[in-house]
Amino acid sequence: MHFPNIQPKITPIYQTSVFKFEDLDAVRQYFDEPGSRYLYSRNGNPNSDELATAVARWEGGVGAVATGSGMAAIFAALLTYCQAGDHVLCAADIYGGSAALLNLELARLGITVSYVPFEDLGDLRAYLQPTTRLLLCETMSNPLLRVVNLRQLATECHQHGLKLVVDNTFATPVLTRPLAYGADLVLHSVTKYLAGHSDVTAGAVVARTPEDVARLRQIGTVFGLTLSPMESWLGVRGLKTMRLRVAAHSENAWAVADFLDKHPAVQAVYYPGLPTHPEHGLATTQGAGRFGGMLSFRLPDDAAVVNSFMQRSQLFPFAPSLAGVDSSCSHPLYTSHRALTDAQRAGLGITVGLVRLSVGIEPVEELLADLAHALAS
Repeated sequence: MHFPNIQPKITPIYQTSVFKFEDLDAVRQYFDEPGSRYLYSRNGNPNSDELATAVARWEGGVGAVATGSGMAAIFAALLTYCQAGDHVLCAADIYGGSAALLNLELARLGITVSYVPFEDLGDLRAYLQPTTRLLLCETMSNPLLRVVNLRQLATECHQHGLKLVVDNTFATPVLTRPLAYGADLVLHSVTKYLAGHSDVTAGAVVARTPEDVARLRQIGTVFGLTLSPMESWLGVRGLKTMRLRVAAHSENAWAVADFLDKHPAVQAVYYPGLPTHPEHGLATTQGAGRFGGMLSFRLPDDAAVVNSFMQRSQLFPFAPSLAGVDSSCSHPLYTSHRALTDAQRAGLGITVGLVRLSVGIEPVEELLADLAHALAS
């Protein structure tokens, strides 16, 4: 059926697994002219392509792929450059899911990993092997909000023939665009700030070269990592308000960090917007003067104290994800960083008392009143 006069302002949801062809000439065109038609939604779909194009435009890349989750994005990014026998460097301060992928699954495929402490990222020589292919890091690390000097790290990686892969989930391209600082691939859990409403599970990887885009698309298709039409459509919708949301998240998070920094029940606050943060100056310039909506703080290492805070808070429910318009809290030791070894967690200071906040866009005075109540005991 054809409706020639319908011109939707918003791209419709192409909720189809397969597309029709008129004859053999039409299917030949699909293979001879990439991008001219659609065949099967695992290979490509108008909605997933729209999301990939939008994220690539935000990040300043030449192309991207949309994936079924942030973990799928990390997997696709690593496989773009690695095969069995290769070695990967990873910043020690990293999302626990990334460490689990490297330690448990990629190790089974013959890809090994070494973790580089934050203080050593400026000089990688001690960690290099003949088969080292890349370094994986985060713009703002999870959960301690360390800020990587992307330009310096890109120079260091390229000096040794390595690719730099950056997880930009916490910062978003509203604050930082890693490709502009020399990164080779940038990835996102679209689930978080890009979609922004805690109702989408998706990922994306953006490349600076056409060759890497082609490789990402091959990986996505062959491994079946591609994103569904509905999730893609929701991701595109979320992107349209990302600039406004990230500004509101950042403003509220700064106020919350300042409040917690002065509260007697709080032992430490980790937020790049605080002048006492060790990378505050770098975060100011690399983050366009804003610092994002994520922070962590430290309570006494007593589960009863942490439980009391979680039970008394009404506006920061314990929900182990982040970046929705509604605030939440998480506990790295028990959730996001469970897969790290005891030594890794101890080295990073991930203990019972460490709590991570995802600060939403609610009226800030309500958030501060809720935190005051939650910490009162």
